[in-house]
Amino acid sequence: MDKPSVAILGAGSMGGIFAAGLVRAGWEPASISLAVRRPERGRELELTVGAAWTLDAAEAAADHDVIVISVKPKDVPGLLDHVSGTVRPHQTVVSIAAGVPLSVFEKAMPDVPIVRAMPNTPSAVDRGMTAFTVGTSVGPDERERAAAVLGAVGETIELSEDLLDAVTAVSGTGPAYVFLLAEALIEAAIREGLPHHAAEKLVHQTLRGSGELLATSEKSAFRLRGEVTSPGGTTAAAMHVLEEGGFRALVEDAVQSAANRSRALGERASD
Repeated sequence: MDKPSVAILGAGSMGGIFAAGLVRAGWEPASISLAVRRPERGRELELTVGAAWTLDAAEAAADHDVIVISVKPKDVPGLLDHVSGTVRPHQTVVSIAAGVPLSVFEKAMPDVPIVRAMPNTPSAVDRGMTAFTVGTSVGPDERERAAAVLGAVGETIELSEDLLDAVTAVSGTGPAYVFLLAEALIEAAIREGLPHHAAEKLVHQTLRGSGELLATSEKSAFRLRGEVTSPGGTTAAAMHVLEEGGFRALVEDAVQSAANRSRALGERASD
């Protein structure tokens, strides 16, 4: 399939990440249109991505194969009011607005193929993880077109819509969990006497290497952890503290809280 033309409505943080990722993946900047809220943002993206921009989302959406909706959940209803008369059934709409269900888009744009997706910020370095689900009007061609755009910045997985709030809480929010862990490890390393530059290098590379090992190994996280944890050793001492402190329960509570928030955002957008 030829690379579809793409309009990104709401080229803020994640929208800008997708625009830059598409260009890295071989899209011509001329095939990308960006809708921004501020002219300064448009000029910034014009310099870094090379794509045309406009303040009018309907203008950006016209005649593009794939329309990526990348606005805050609370702004989705207003955006749909503005662009629904422009979007046609031969186009494919991909929403990355957290929590907003397919039904909101399908009500505003009947017969238009709708895809709901949840990417994450490692997409900025082409290591993103995006889960997506498709609406009732999506056929094989529309699915392939959407998957091509979403896959330009990393891996994709198709799941049922009822799982996307959990996806938001795990992989969508997940980078923040990792960054918080990195912060805590760096601070602990400095308290143990390591200079700041050394603490950062040790932590960053440890997280990078551990993630790569986990992603490429056939072994489970449980088994890999076990291979590091010798009885009576230093890692065992550290694991004991984490388990006694309720580390697992805290992670579970955090994920549950994020998933509940995603559901609440969707309910608000549906009102």
